[in-house]
Amino acid sequence: MSEGENHKGLEHWVALLAHADLPVLKQTSRELALLREDDDNLNAHSVAAVIAHDPLMTVKLLRYLQQHKHKIQTAEVMQVDHALLMLGLGPFFSNVLAEPLVENMLSAHIPALSNVLRVVHRSHRASEYARDWALLLHDLHFEEVRVAALLRDISEILMWCFNPVQMLEIGELKKNDRSLRSYVAEQQVLGFSLRDLQRELATAWDLPKLLLKLMDDASARQERVRNVVLAVNLARHSANGWDDAALPDDYKLIGELLRLPAVDVMAMVAPDSGNVCDLDKPH
Repeated sequence: MSEGENHKGLEHWVALLAHADLPVLKQTSRELALLREDDDNLNAHSVAAVIAHDPLMTVKLLRYLQQHKHKIQTAEVMQVDHALLMLGLGPFFSNVLAEPLVENMLSAHIPALSNVLRVVHRSHRASEYARDWALLLHDLHFEEVRVAALLRDISEILMWCFNPVQMLEIGELKKNDRSLRSYVAEQQVLGFSLRDLQRELATAWDLPKLLLKLMDDASARQERVRNVVLAVNLARHSANGWDDAALPDDYKLIGELLRLPAVDVMAMVAPDSGNVCDLDKPH
């Protein structure tokens, strides 16, 4: 990335990322390489299990499938195992390469790499919350909800990879002013919000319409979308520590979704929940 790209706007980043060779995590690349040589365990399910931890590899696969879908394909595919079955494992390994590596791309930007790994971990946790709650709600297509939560912050991950300098600047603004909202800091530095970039990218990649809807806050009245939003919020807030001030409200909203008391939600999701917060305290 050239220094001049630090001053480009939304249109530039959408155009660049829409066609960029997206990186993947080194662990994903390593595990896929091992599976490819393991005839006894190589199947769509085992490959999907590896991809499930990596939002970058997930979106790379879905983007490829959308761009190469057959004319006879009428149903949209957003479940990783279905995408692999439709594409075939041979074409997947040949065309959806587990490279370049995030770790190599950011070898000169170690603080940015740390942030990428942090957001990836947070996204994976959100995806697990969303899947578990979808199962509790008897959602037969729980994997769609899981993928939506996993990819909810893909634009942030990508900007850490491709624009680390400005992303670190945003981080400094927020560190110096704890009351500063993320989208305000993003507007100040980038000239647009990461949420705007997310919407534009999803459209440019021609991702499944259901996936776009599940990631859209404007549809949060719908149960499945609310599941995704609350899972992402819980993962984001708990990443600050299980004493984060926003968590009691999260528990109450999740309780409304699952029709459970907030204290039961806290016991279900929080480690050592007896010591993390008091739901009766004002916050």
